[in-house]
Amino acid sequence: MNDLVNIFEKKQIEKLTSKKRIPAFRAGDTIKVTLKIVEGERSRLQAFEGMCIARKNNSVNSKFTVRKMSHGEGVERIFPLFSPNIDTIEIIRKGNVKRAKLYYLRKRTGKSARIADRDRGEEADQYALIENNESEDLENKDTNKIEKNTDNEKAKQEAVNNEKDTSESVSEEKITEEPVVEENKSVKEKSESTASEADKTNDESKK
Repeated sequence: MNDLVNIFEKKQIEKLTSKKRIPAFRAGDTIKVTLKIVEGERSRLQAFEGMCIARKNNSVNSKFTVRKMSHGEGVERIFPLFSPNIDTIEIIRKGNVKRAKLYYLRKRTGKSARIADRDRGEEADQYALIENNESEDLENKDTNKIEKNTDNEKAKQEAVNNEKDTSESVSEEKITEEPVVEENKSVKEKSESTASEADKTNDESKK
């Protein structure tokens, strides 16, 4: 049962991460989360920039907490990692921290709440856009197959229509030839009748 649940969760994660990239960030990093906000029929993007103070890895239910100072007050937000409302996640600064949870920052302000920077070099994304490219390739293949099938169907329909047109034209020619033959027969009969009448008149004149 657990295997089935894990397989299902992996498929859901692949679907949710197919159209965006998620970088590998940690607690202590300053990140910028861009959210999609829908207001009636309109939608807009809103950025929330702050320090990641906690992160919980739990498959599809993974979450991370971002804290920032707004007008002297601390504001925290918890974001689901695989939420479809998250447009992008960008890393602005990488911090040098030896803890997984930075809850002690809630009691600190000013210089004491600062965290030193650390250059970790270029890190691979946790979920890159390779899956998106593969899905696009599959979609392109499917569309190409559909287009080919539609072209073949159109060609078949055109061939059938051409056969119908040729058969109709042949039948019309036959119909037009039949009255011509009948007219020729009637002309021959008339000529024969006139010739017989002329013979009769000649015989009567001889008598």
